[in-house]
Amino acid sequence: MLQSSTIRDLKSHVTGIRPAGQDVSIISMPCPEIAATARPGNFVNIKVSSSDQPLLRRPFCIHNVEGETIEVMVKNVGRGTAMLCEASCGDNLLVLGPLGNAFGTDPGEFDTALLVSGGIGTAPMRFLETTLAAQGTPFANLVGGRSRTDLLTAGLSNVSTATDDGSEGFHGNVVQLLDRHLATETDGQRIKVFACGPNPMLKALANFCKERGLACELSLESIMGCGIGICYGCMVELKNADGEKESILLCREGPVIDGTRFTA
Repeated sequence: MLQSSTIRDLKSHVTGIRPAGQDVSIISMPCPEIAATARPGNFVNIKVSSSDQPLLRRPFCIHNVEGETIEVMVKNVGRGTAMLCEASCGDNLLVLGPLGNAFGTDPGEFDTALLVSGGIGTAPMRFLETTLAAQGTPFANLVGGRSRTDLLTAGLSNVSTATDDGSEGFHGNVVQLLDRHLATETDGQRIKVFACGPNPMLKALANFCKERGLACELSLESIMGCGIGICYGCMVELKNADGEKESILLCREGPVIDGTRFTA
């Protein structure tokens, strides 16, 4: 987790809302202190209403940083997210962050980054790819979904897609697309896989990378209340270094984890 001195609880407001896909919006808000210290993989906890309904904040990974503005990608799936997706420019927000740990992007550890995502799992990839591009690290986005309408690729570069029904891109899942990409595009380079998406996809991807000896980091999702390790609402079960199961608080030790901790 980031040092507490970098975490801020800011009064902000909506400065932009744009569609990114079916029931998905990208929300912009000025948060200069958060933008200054955020790293790819970090998240923010947002209170979407000044009233006590909904009471809890909602966690969103940071989609992108532009100057003093941060962006989050929001899928309309419930009351809290609906209020955010249906907000108007100027509506007030309380934003706590940056929270959690970050993807490991040290260029000395790998030659090429493969950003693998499924559905709303593309949310952290815009910030990640801009960071990789700024340091001169080659990357490719591999994006999967059940069908064309599930592919959220706006703002991403060097994208290949896969759909379960074959309606766009490779006919198959994104792990199969990764297998094909490795066979034809990587040519002996040191690869690191960064991934976010539904848990079944991440589990299959973690096992795939372990079998092939590929470095892999996963960004997991969980319901969170406080976002700072007080409420114990985001406990998940992973493997430790000895292969035994242990429980962690995702807001404190995540949301980014080593893929080997999520294998079968």
